Amino acid sequence: MPLEKFDAPTRSRTAHEYVRETLRAAVLDGTLGRGARLVQSELAQRLGVSTTPVREALRDLATEGLVLFDPHHGALVRTLNIAEVRELYELRMTLEPLMVRRVINAITPEQLARAESLQRRMEAPCDTSTWAELNRDFHAIFSATDDSSRLTTILDGLRDSAASYVALSLEARPQQVEEANSEHAALLALYRQGATDKVVALTITHLESTLAAITQAHGRGSLKSAVPSRVPAIPPGRPNTAG
Repeated sequence: MPLEKFDAPTRSRTAHEYVRETLRAAVLDGTLGRGARLVQSELAQRLGVSTTPVREALRDLATEGLVLFDPHHGALVRTLNIAEVRELYELRMTLEPLMVRRVINAITPEQLARAESLQRRMEAPCDTSTWAELNRDFHAIFSATDDSSRLTTILDGLRDSAASYVALSLEARPQQVEEANSEHAALLALYRQGATDKVVALTITHLESTLAAITQAHGRGSLKSAVPSRVPAIPPGRPNTAG
């Protein structure tokens, strides 16, 4: 899928944010294939910015686990590592219940309202990269009351790293979206009730279901995406602040 078919984010943003969000979405929806080389000068030219915001954006994406820096080949889109996926979800299944028990009684009506808004947006038609990012934000909402803790920082990193795998699994198994949306609605209702044990149980089931979908898709070879040797064409559009 060439990048000109991808709609870059349109909200007001800096050059750094524009590049980061455009590249993140392209990785999440498979526009940039696994193993694709990300040449800073090419990206800068096609996005209409200097190399500085491109370099900063690639560093951000490396922190999220979407990009890696190879000493011989430079920046690359990370390839699928099913062992890493399992580890990510095992860690989340261990730590998410701890977060639930820590924050459930402190969640505000405003957080619940934002979570409901995200849930409704996920139920509306959208591409896989958008859904994966909304999904990540939905789960992060419930950690916001504890956003200065090390646990929140760790979970944010795990969710960021998992997002690309979620997007790939949705391409391979579209019915997963409807199943996950149903579980999100149930989770939100349980949070409103303050039903700690039920939230924990459903959170684990939700994560197990996602991991199973990714594993099944990988086993069928459905997650193997084409690897372009160079970056595809970039869509028109400019950030509000030149980089």
